[in-house]
Amino acid sequence: MNPVTAFPHVFFLGIGGIGMSALARWFKANGHSVSGYDKTPTPLTEALSAEGIAVHYEDAVENIPAEVRENRAQTLVVLTPAIPKDHQEWAWLREQNYDIRKRSQVLGLLTQGRPTIAVAGTHGKTTTSSMVAHLLQHAGVPSAAFLGGIAVNLGSNLLLPPASAPTATTPVVVEADEYDRSFLTLFPTVAIVTSTDADHLDIYGHKEALVESFRQFVGQIQPGGTLIINHTADPSVAAAAPEGVQVLRYGLSLEQGPELYADAITAEGHRFQFTLHGPQGTVENLELAVPGYHNVENMLAAACVAQLYGLSAEQLQSAVAAYRGVKRRFEFILTAGTPEEPKVYVDDYAHHPREIEAFLRSLRALYPGRQLRVIFQPHLFSRTRDFAPGFAESLSLADEVVLLDIYPARELPMPGVTSELILSQITAPLKTLQSKEEILRNAETNPNFDVLATVGAGDIDQLVPRLKNILNLRWNGAEA
Repeated sequence: MNPVTAFPHVFFLGIGGIGMSALARWFKANGHSVSGYDKTPTPLTEALSAEGIAVHYEDAVENIPAEVRENRAQTLVVLTPAIPKDHQEWAWLREQNYDIRKRSQVLGLLTQGRPTIAVAGTHGKTTTSSMVAHLLQHAGVPSAAFLGGIAVNLGSNLLLPPASAPTATTPVVVEADEYDRSFLTLFPTVAIVTSTDADHLDIYGHKEALVESFRQFVGQIQPGGTLIINHTADPSVAAAAPEGVQVLRYGLSLEQGPELYADAITAEGHRFQFTLHGPQGTVENLELAVPGYHNVENMLAAACVAQLYGLSAEQLQSAVAAYRGVKRRFEFILTAGTPEEPKVYVDDYAHHPREIEAFLRSLRALYPGRQLRVIFQPHLFSRTRDFAPGFAESLSLADEVVLLDIYPARELPMPGVTSELILSQITAPLKTLQSKEEILRNAETNPNFDVLATVGAGDIDQLVPRLKNILNLRWNGAEA
């Protein structure tokens, strides 16, 4: 028996994380008693509670469910790296010698011995993994998926296969996270690497160490497997693929001769049409309803996986057209006005300079000449310190930039590292640092924009429903 499935009780420290909650849902669906702690209530933790999972928010040992406190040998504790070192419940569970494992270790054990499609990369992995899961499900290929976002088509971050699907042959789609080298617990059959840009330098120190971890990850692809890698990734990563692993490079540029590419790309409204060319053949008339050239690129990699699993051109055309994206990835919150004079509010999770650049360039392409206001919440002090010039450059694509204070997540403040570090280097015509309440007031009183974008990976999403209501009153004369 798989060592993590033997525990009747599973307790999560940090259950509200997007990856943690997917695991919690998996254990719950498979008959385990599931409970957990998180710092604050969110729509995701409230959804878990509604599904029958006990969640508490105050760090106190007495809040751990009695069935967990009284059954140490029958309880698995799953830990997220975001839990602070001085957490009381964690300390007590360690002292009592509970079996405590990181989320990545549990995911590695759950996928052990199963065909695994692992999507890695410093950005693009959530969207790409959700695309793979959707394409397979839409075509009726039995599969499972643990995703790093809420897929709109699934309404969840977890896809469960039919009960009748044989475990040994049912593929599992997983988001392979490079943070803390978590993805080294995975031994994929198919791996996608979307990017190897510098990130998480608080963990790696320098880019070469990050690239080395990608080389190790690629080196764990199973014999006879496939690596699908973006042509802009560090070449040494593709070179690390074991002998006998098929290596396919993909991208929109033909200059470096990728084996998998798109052409005949056209944009109409929010939709992108393109033709896919790859080793499994050419597929014309693909229509993607999620905008952005970067999403066409992500779909190239996902469609290649689907072809490996036998999807025909007709199945691909149908499945791609039906894909609706991931919550907080180029998510259209509100649209109003006319095609000639549109009013648009879009929300996106982008938290790396290259992600922000791709997102804003796509917005500019969709709405040329329109006044663009961007509200950005930096995520992590270390990332702000390491990439402040890049953030400033990408955000300067907007007409107006509003910055929130840095969202600390797992980090303590760093001397001299504030949002001002980014703000001082932004060259956009208008730039300010505001609180959430100031942002809401200004949305009501300052109408000098056509396109609004909220961007970031912290708690900026708490602004979204309130901004939507304010803008709907202004633009449509009604509450959303």
